[in-house]
Amino acid sequence: MIRGFLFDLDGVIVDTAKFHFIAWQRMAAVLHIHFGQKENEQLKGISREESLDRILHWGGITLQQEEKQHWMDQKNAWYLECVAKMGPEEILPGVASFLREARKQGFSIALGSASKNAVPILEQTGLLSAFDQIVDGTVVTTSKPDPHVFLEGARRLGLAPEQCLVFEDAEAGIEAAHNGGMRSIGVGDPNVLHRAHRVIQSFKEIPDPSALIHTL
Repeated sequence: MIRGFLFDLDGVIVDTAKFHFIAWQRMAAVLHIHFGQKENEQLKGISREESLDRILHWGGITLQQEEKQHWMDQKNAWYLECVAKMGPEEILPGVASFLREARKQGFSIALGSASKNAVPILEQTGLLSAFDQIVDGTVVTTSKPDPHVFLEGARRLGLAPEQCLVFEDAEAGIEAAHNGGMRSIGVGDPNVLHRAHRVIQSFKEIPDPSALIHTL
């Protein structure tokens, strides 16, 4: 029986993926590396450092660790400029009501994200109190499809993996859920997220958490 929900952040709870794209594209332009939507799609669900490594690889550029840290910090500063302007309007459709209903129905709720900015984003949007546990890039260093972030979320909720349902918008995140022995809901393109147990376009499709469980 599913007793807990584990949520990715970017593209699932809030639409901050566009801010990551803006910041990475700005950095890539300075380094004269082509970076478009196709490349951005390949960064979903992975850490900041691995994202930088991929972009540098595409551009045929090798940097020392100190230089890499500079660009990670710069990219994050540009990203946070966007985050600072966020408000509740950035919450994706149906998410806030789903979280409220899940809490009413007694489900435990955790965040499982590679983002190191999860707490300020949730504070900016007024959602921090909706989560029982936050497991983010400040806690876990391995990237999805490694299941560590979700397994740690389950552990902190006091639940077994099979008692948890993961909500993800990235293929690597769906794979991470399955690697951890959990069921998954894909949020987004069914052609990309076809391995999920169910794919939705919006949380408006699933207003009742308990009813959702019975469809899996």
